[in-house]
Amino acid sequence: MYKMLRRLLRQILIAHGLALAIFASVGEPVYSASPSFRIRVGFPQPSGAQLPIWIMSEGRFDQKYGFDLQNIYISGGARLTQTLVAGDIDMAATGGAVINAILSGADLTYIAMMVPTYGFSLYARPEVKDVTSLKGKIVGVMTKGASSDHAAVALLRHNKLQAGQDVKFIYLGGVREVLAALERGIVSAGVISSPTTLAARRLGFKEVINIASLNLPYVHNGLVTRRALTRQQPERIKVFLRGYLAALKAANDDAGLSKRALARFLATNDAAIIDEAYQSFHGVFPRLPYITEDNIKAVLSVADHPKAAAADPKEFFDNRFIKELEDTGFVKELYGQR
Repeated sequence: MYKMLRRLLRQILIAHGLALAIFASVGEPVYSASPSFRIRVGFPQPSGAQLPIWIMSEGRFDQKYGFDLQNIYISGGARLTQTLVAGDIDMAATGGAVINAILSGADLTYIAMMVPTYGFSLYARPEVKDVTSLKGKIVGVMTKGASSDHAAVALLRHNKLQAGQDVKFIYLGGVREVLAALERGIVSAGVISSPTTLAARRLGFKEVINIASLNLPYVHNGLVTRRALTRQQPERIKVFLRGYLAALKAANDDAGLSKRALARFLATNDAAIIDEAYQSFHGVFPRLPYITEDNIKAVLSVADHPKAAAADPKEFFDNRFIKELEDTGFVKELYGQR
């Protein structure tokens, strides 16, 4: 009996010592020991622009902050927006397609920025020497009213050309379809994103211009949700954004984790493709992902919705959750500041 008690006491002490070691090794707070709910986030294209939400899964930031993230590929900005409005997903990582939906009455709002400028390049067949030589030609674009469409319109305007009049667009549904149309000669040029840019170069096509180099304000990618969710479950939004802010930091600071996430979600072990996707967006993700009025104004300026010109930019975003996380010191804590 005595030996049994002594053995039990030893086991308790060992377990206690192990627990102390575990707590001593943790250098930052753990918000939840296990996920308490699931958040479904849709994305419209397999692009490096999605890196922060992919890192959330790969780096298990969702588990750390107390939720289970499910990343869902839903091809095309318009279809993704419809899925969000229907309530089949909780959030979307998407761009300008949301603006038209809100103008048409969808109860949606941006809650954080991902990529604050156009993250596309224009690739072309040999007959296209520069943007002005697109006059009279056909350009391949992913989805009407979405980010690739807006990027093409903005690029033409920047070069004093008019979409639909000087240059015709054909909408092909996805980035891979744009590349296929370029290869078959259906279009003279196409608006594509990384890492499909590498595939285009491998096929012998040239980059006419990296539209991001123009530094035009835009919402290439932002986090969007239903306003009803922000009203009914604000804590869920804040918990998610804690994980998102941590993933943003990793996207800019941790190349190893970033490339593992890209390899997983792009479903490739091709180091060149992974590096293309990483380098294209490295340093672009903002540390404090506020949506600005200038970002929204830029989207409204290229939107073809009849209500766009008179719309108030303030009606399209809600920065209060990011502001609260900044004001309460979470961001400083994340970056090791006091």
